[in-house]
Amino acid sequence: MEELLDPATTSVRVLLKHDDNKTRKLRYNLGHARVLTFGGAYSNHIRAVAAAGRRHGFETIGVIRGEERLPLNPSLAYAAACGMTLTYLDRAAYRLKDTPEVLARLRERWGEVFVLPEGGSNAAAVRGCAELPGEIADDYDVVCCPVGTGGTLAGIAAGLPPGKRAIGFAVLKGAGFLVDEVARLQREAYGRVWDNWSVDLDYHFGGYARSTPALDGFIAKYQVEGVYVAKMLYGLVDRVRQGAFADGTRVVAVVTGQPSVPVSLCGAPTGFDSGDPRWRR
Repeated sequence: MEELLDPATTSVRVLLKHDDNKTRKLRYNLGHARVLTFGGAYSNHIRAVAAAGRRHGFETIGVIRGEERLPLNPSLAYAAACGMTLTYLDRAAYRLKDTPEVLARLRERWGEVFVLPEGGSNAAAVRGCAELPGEIADDYDVVCCPVGTGGTLAGIAAGLPPGKRAIGFAVLKGAGFLVDEVARLQREAYGRVWDNWSVDLDYHFGGYARSTPALDGFIAKYQVEGVYVAKMLYGLVDRVRQGAFADGTRVVAVVTGQPSVPVSLCGAPTGFDSGDPRWRR
């Protein structure tokens, strides 16, 4: 792991653990003949499911938020190159994607499918993410991660040794529901809820994929992915600056997502740019 060196964090030690949480979420969700899942047009989850389907030989269907736009952007082109069938729901219908009515229509169209939630967060995903703390070799007190759907935080907290705690930084505006969602995911996976975690709601910077000049400057300084990771790290540094951690606290910040699209499996789509931070999530 590398160390984050910032003048504001001299009183604590911040270590960065790069981790492909999408692969962790899928680890115990494989084994189905046909998987249907959801995501936006730039979803790293969609790409990860498509790649897993190609690698392990199962059919994948991606239900994409919004209208079809041709030519496909590089993210969706990659998913299609991996063999994923793409279909679309307008934004009004997409908001209802988890309702029995919409799911029934999807099953009527696509037949027998295993439905994987948006972001891949379900009980099996939580169990995969719970393995992360056991792979941290350095001593630590706190683990931080970005939070979009709650599965990564739910798993990390469940896998922590006694005396450690987890903090998730929400990337969504108005994300108070995530507290209940993380608890629900832990109950589904393990039948209990841990009390060693919390969700910080103050560093969304206007909402999902939104930014501000301050966050843009932080991204430029540290060259980190902007939708998830930068918000977590900015929030962590700011909380250290405010004295939220005792001197000497050792924090592991989980840098989620892939360093780039794994082009070796399905081939790089036209226009692919691994330097574009959207492809890192």
